[in-house]
Amino acid sequence: MNRLFLGNKARKLNKEIYKITCHGEFKRDFALRDQIRRASISISSNIAEGYGRKTNNGFIYFLNVAKASCYEVKSQLYLAMDIKYVDNEVFRSTYALCDEISKTTHGLIKHLESTY
Repeated sequence: MNRLFLGNKARKLNKEIYKITCHGEFKRDFALRDQIRRASISISSNIAEGYGRKTNNGFIYFLNVAKASCYEVKSQLYLAMDIKYVDNEVFRSTYALCDEISKTTHGLIKHLESTY
């Protein structure tokens, strides 16, 4: 599992979240806008922090935090779609990216756990 690939996907998600939260009603909903941005940033930050720990245990811990933040973003994307801040196409593509990150993160966790 390529850690750089995972980090790049998380960075792409950050860009997408910032892009979709800069328009329309989403831009003015400070609470949801800021929360989804923080959750997205948490994904990439925890991947980086875990990698910087240089131990499997440390990396696994922070990957689990990143994965949880991914689920938080997914939940917030559902709300954004439900209240019409994003359309179905934007929801699907952003959710798919988040889903790819969470699955890749899970796979990396399993790989690291098996190397003990």
